[in-house]
Amino acid sequence: MPRIFLVVVDESDELKVALRYACRRARRTGGRVALLYVIDTDDDGQWMGVKELMREEKRAEAEALLMKVAAEVEPMAGSLPVVYIREGRRREALLELIDEDPSISILVLAASTSPDGPGPLISYLAGKYSHRLKVPVTIVPGSLTDAQIAALA
Repeated sequence: MPRIFLVVVDESDELKVALRYACRRARRTGGRVALLYVIDTDDDGQWMGVKELMREEKRAEAEALLMKVAAEVEPMAGSLPVVYIREGRRREALLELIDEDPSISILVLAASTSPDGPGPLISYLAGKYSHRLKVPVTIVPGSLTDAQIAALA
């Protein structure tokens, strides 16, 4: 079974770094890339019809972003990525997916270049919830260039 490199898709600048690294590793090891997008759902008591319309709009936006990212992944990784869309809190959905899918081998995240820290997901996973992880995590510096990624991966 090929190694699956999971990347969490969001709108951050660091996403491209995590993708490039995961794609290069997948190509070199005969693995595949998987993409996870989590639609943030908030239960703020809105009217049911409005809430359902907003949910559909968020889903359409998620699908469009994933199609764009998947088109970038295919030439870099050499294969189409596995795509997951979940709803809920990003960190919980991520851990649930890793628990549910034994084919996921490695989680690839890129650290923020901000002086505020590595990012909320990395902070969460490296903190008191690290015991819930069932796969290794590769944290790639968000400031890496394409040349640096090529040399590392």
